[in-house]
Amino acid sequence: MKLNPYLNFNGNCRAAMEFYHKCLGGEIAFAVTYADMPQSDDSDAHGGCAVEVDMAQMGDMMAHMRLEAGEVVIMASDCPPAAFEAAAGTTCALQVDSVAEAARIFAALSEGGQVFMPLGPTDWAEAFAMFKDKFGIPWMVNYEGSKAA
Repeated sequence: MKLNPYLNFNGNCRAAMEFYHKCLGGEIAFAVTYADMPQSDDSDAHGGCAVEVDMAQMGDMMAHMRLEAGEVVIMASDCPPAAFEAAAGTTCALQVDSVAEAARIFAALSEGGQVFMPLGPTDWAEAFAMFKDKFGIPWMVNYEGSKAA
């Protein structure tokens, strides 16, 4: 079993996922817009938002995207404007394999965002950082190294 984040965006899902692809590598394994979705009577089942979707209004916004970068899978969609809620109460946490990788990913993902805790050592990790990216998604980057339990 794996737990994968599903991120909701307010019309900028494609830009966010392309940014994550640039930062994390891997590949965008799936992408479909609302306009490309088959018409269905079950209109509230599209994307990650459980509300009725006006397909004409959503047009080229993303109904679903999937980024696969190693063992990391991030899925995302655009919400109808009236249903969008900013990320709160959760954080995407990346466990990396070296201080250098932590530094690279922190620098890339935090660019244009808001840093709460710059990358540095903690009691539990050789390198740890907390920030929101430029799309408002909260992240942690962690390399435990010799401090792993």
